Amino acid sequence: MKKLLLATVALVALALPADAVVVTLSNNPTSATGNFQLAPGGGPFEDQVQFGLTGPATITIANATNTYANNATDFISNWVAAIYSAGVDQIVNNADDQLLFGPQAAQACAIVQDCQFVGGSGTINGAGLYYAEFTGTGGGTSGYSGNISTFATVVPIPGALWLFGSGLAGLVLLNKRRLQRVAHQ
Repeated sequence: MKKLLLATVALVALALPADAVVVTLSNNPTSATGNFQLAPGGGPFEDQVQFGLTGPATITIANATNTYANNATDFISNWVAAIYSAGVDQIVNNADDQLLFGPQAAQACAIVQDCQFVGGSGTINGAGLYYAEFTGTGGGTSGYSGNISTFATVVPIPGALWLFGSGLAGLVLLNKRRLQRVAHQ
């Protein structure tokens, strides 16, 4: 009975994800400051790469690559990435976090053999704490590296939006009148 209990505990421990690794990047990371490298090894994993944004609107590009010279031990199965907001409490990976992008499944690299990558881009509006979450199952000696790069975008002021909209409406009206004149000729 004791052996059965120990075997059950061991099986459950192997089935659960390894402790999550949290990497913290600087605020507003760039391609020079947004690099990360993780080595989940073998078994299930759930890693977070967190970064802060201080601007009102930011384009974020995130990617990660795994090369697997040894397919049996380096390949990451069911590898998925997503970008989350850390929520009101600004604590990573808890109940108030909001999914912003993804989940995105890994794909084979286009030119390089024995390589898989996951990534994407999008706009995040607002300052705060965000994180990329990577989950999957490592084959034994699995590892991956990546980069998160952000840059501020210009947010139009309300007056500029009104001016653009009124100009567009004027062009539509002018074109409509021209079409009516051509139809009457």
